Amino acid sequence: MSQLTHINSAGEAYMVDVASKAETIREARAEAIITMNAQTLNMIINGRHHKGDVFATARIAGIMAAKKTWDLIPLCHPLLLSKVEVLLEAQISDNRIRIESYCRLSGKTGVEMEALTAASIAALTIYDMCKAVQKDMVISAVRLLEKTGGKSADFRITS
Repeated sequence: MSQLTHINSAGEAYMVDVASKAETIREARAEAIITMNAQTLNMIINGRHHKGDVFATARIAGIMAAKKTWDLIPLCHPLLLSKVEVLLEAQISDNRIRIESYCRLSGKTGVEMEALTAASIAALTIYDMCKAVQKDMVISAVRLLEKTGGKSADFRITS
């Protein structure tokens, strides 16, 4: 097992110095699932939500969150992202929405946290917009799907 990168030899949390790392293209994909009842999902799909377009709002929230990850997660570096994409897919047969985020940059550190943050915040935004209709929605399966670039090996989820 590898060492934790944000813990120094004294066991204290610290921000990793990336100054000597090489700039490479770094990409990451993440997902989140939000499950709800059929009526709530239909309201979203049919555009009948009184707050407006739930998908558009969640997409923008995810993009904004990726750009502010360094401000939310204490030891993350501020990154100049070149691309953030948030895709939302209604999975009607499962009464859920699958959110997939993608982040890309040319830089010295990875974008996994940005992709995970984007997917998470998009799901939370859907919850926030729909909580007046249904409070027992479930956000689950927030996970990294893939990451490329940098010194560590590329990663891709296999299941």
